[in-house]
Amino acid sequence: MEKTQKELAFLRDLYVTPDWTRRFTELVDKNVKLDDAENVLYINAGTGDHCFAIREKLDEQAAVFGQCENDDLLSIARDKAIAVRSDVDFSTLNFEDDSFDAVVADATFVLPEDIDEFVEDTVRVAKEGGQVTVFLPSAGSFGEVFSLLWEVLFNEDLGEHGREAEDMIAELATPASLKTKAEERGLSNVKLETTNEIFEFENGAEFVASPLVDGFLLPHWVESLDVNEKEQVKQKLAQLIDAEDGDLTFRFTVKATVITGKKT
Repeated sequence: MEKTQKELAFLRDLYVTPDWTRRFTELVDKNVKLDDAENVLYINAGTGDHCFAIREKLDEQAAVFGQCENDDLLSIARDKAIAVRSDVDFSTLNFEDDSFDAVVADATFVLPEDIDEFVEDTVRVAKEGGQVTVFLPSAGSFGEVFSLLWEVLFNEDLGEHGREAEDMIAELATPASLKTKAEERGLSNVKLETTNEIFEFENGAEFVASPLVDGFLLPHWVESLDVNEKEQVKQKLAQLIDAEDGDLTFRFTVKATVITGKKT
């Protein structure tokens, strides 16, 4: 059964942000300094955790705005802001051009085919000379999963005999292409930082049932299949993982990538 937007918001706050998102935001924190920014916009702020961390590092006079993806995430973020007494301003508003000294954007769940438009919109709201930061998985991510998913789709005669899994691999942008996209969208002095992040699961059943995979990753990977076919893929994928790895844990790697640049 597909989860509701409200259920996904709670799962993201409780399980996905502390593990998945944190891997990326720690890389951002190591490589991005926002000390001089008077106002910061955080696009795809989720339930706000990284916004709060950024706010604590800035001058009291600075303003931080969090643009949440939907109303359910917004509700959680606002409740958390009250609980921690933070003045981060959360909304789902679209902001005007050239408005912010710094923009940070979470593209970890943005579909690969939408990355160009997402980067363009992120650059749009930054002031001239403003700092833009985007973080996302790049090419080479999920390779261990995609190879098994291809085998399942092929064996079960689904997803155009595994072609969809091949497309998933090709969709993820390389660091070089991400740098080019950023420059084409108006950024200069573009820099990229990438680190390998490993996600580990006890077995196949734990992998396919995990909030990250079941709620956020797998739905995109098998979006063209009907409900019964999706369940079939989940079962077969879990079985194949266990058959391949035996008593070993199952791991997959993500190339966590942070892009930074100045708007020209």
